[in-house]
Amino acid sequence: MNKTAIFILSDPKNGEEALGRAFNGLAAAYDIKQSGGDVSITFQGTGTRWPALIAQVDHPLHGLYNLVKGSIAGVSCGCADVFGAKEDAETCGMPILSENLVPGTTGLAGLGKLVKFGTTVITF
Repeated sequence: MNKTAIFILSDPKNGEEALGRAFNGLAAAYDIKQSGGDVSITFQGTGTRWPALIAQVDHPLHGLYNLVKGSIAGVSCGCADVFGAKEDAETCGMPILSENLVPGTTGLAGLGKLVKFGTTVITF
């Protein structure tokens, strides 16, 4: 089975629609993992705000988060900087990703290698 990379971009500040996208992203990762597939989850853009929320025991996505936590690649560094989520992501123990060294940023999570090696990329 091909590797799958899930990118969660939805902003938790955008209510139910964003919660639904994050839920479905984590649920897709769980499904792929349960089927024996190779999956990774990256939080990028305003999605970098999710880890601080879903790490909280009382959050509705916390249980699902625990089921896929081992598949989380991390949080995009430059995005976390821009959206004020870096410190919270680090506190949650999230790896900070910066492979894509876009000038003027601290680096973003990389897509280049994923695409180059045939990884299926899905965004939520």
